[in-house]
Amino acid sequence: MFEGADDTRESAPADPAPDGKALRHRSGLSGAVDWRLAARTGSALVPPGPRTSRYSAEQVVAELAEASVRAEVPVREVSRLLDDQPVPAARIVDRPGWIGAAADSMAQLTGTGGDPHGRGLLAGKPAGLQAGAMLAFLSTAILGQYDPFTGPDGTLLLVAPNIMAVERALSVPTSDFRFWVCLHEVTHRVQFSSAPWLAGYMRSNVDVLSQVGDEPLADMLTRLVDELRDRRRGTAPDDPATRGIVGLLRATQAPPQREALDRLLMLGTLLEGHADHVMDAVGPSVIPSVEQIRAAFDKRRKRPTNPLQRLLRALLGVDAKVAQYVRGKAFVDHVVDRVGMERFNVVWTDPDTLPLPDEIDNPDRWIARVLG
Repeated sequence: MFEGADDTRESAPADPAPDGKALRHRSGLSGAVDWRLAARTGSALVPPGPRTSRYSAEQVVAELAEASVRAEVPVREVSRLLDDQPVPAARIVDRPGWIGAAADSMAQLTGTGGDPHGRGLLAGKPAGLQAGAMLAFLSTAILGQYDPFTGPDGTLLLVAPNIMAVERALSVPTSDFRFWVCLHEVTHRVQFSSAPWLAGYMRSNVDVLSQVGDEPLADMLTRLVDELRDRRRGTAPDDPATRGIVGLLRATQAPPQREALDRLLMLGTLLEGHADHVMDAVGPSVIPSVEQIRAAFDKRRKRPTNPLQRLLRALLGVDAKVAQYVRGKAFVDHVVDRVGMERFNVVWTDPDTLPLPDEIDNPDRWIARVLG
């Protein structure tokens, strides 16, 4: 059993301030999911991490904490993103710790954290059970995460047992791999600290997604039938965002919600691709085995899975997430190669400079539109 990852971990979202002032936001999703129940359910269902001694567990926690601080300098040097924001310490968590933190983040994002006793969330309990099961599944695969919605400066999470499990499976140098993971997650922290508008942009699009319109049900069903027909005919767009449950969700949405989802998907593709670009661009002078790690990691991403795992991956959008890394990194690689990092960083100026859906796979279109 992996123990000692995080002495402050929790199994449910933390209570907000008694006067409710800690909650500055309440979206249309408020009450739809009981995130406290989701956290408890996920923690009860999650399988244990790799077996290790307490000494080894404490050693990886200490090394990850140090690596997350050390990664700041090469990330800044490669990305050229500079600011004077504080660098908060990373939280090194186990799987239940990540589940609690993820549920807390979703409660803050959707506004369900405003009621410390969960009153009014009876309707959200079935969804809470479902969300808990999904969090349990995802918690076995997440290596790290930057959460811009909790804490005054966001929260950087590193899931120690998962990092240990992957480095063992890949047979790569452990110190190099741990630092490599930290580079990716610290890049996300730097993205949000250098472009503070990003968090608000994400919130506003989540708000649009949560709005319940008055569109006739028949119109939504018509779009869903058309989508299923296109899939059977093989004429659906070859875009990860249109596949699986995400594609079906898009098909049922009215144009404002579909456009908000597309904006979030494009932002996620950019953020993940940029982080992948930075973690590889530091080069062997910083991580001697970086090429070995990248090759082994990409091979692992592409390995076949059993039918049940494939179903879960499709339902939870994990395959779309993997495609985000690949497409986003190709976009960033191309633009930086063409115009350099300084000019690429114009992408962080405001929402209008973010890549459009038809520009991710055609980065020269973005260059022409944004950089002229």
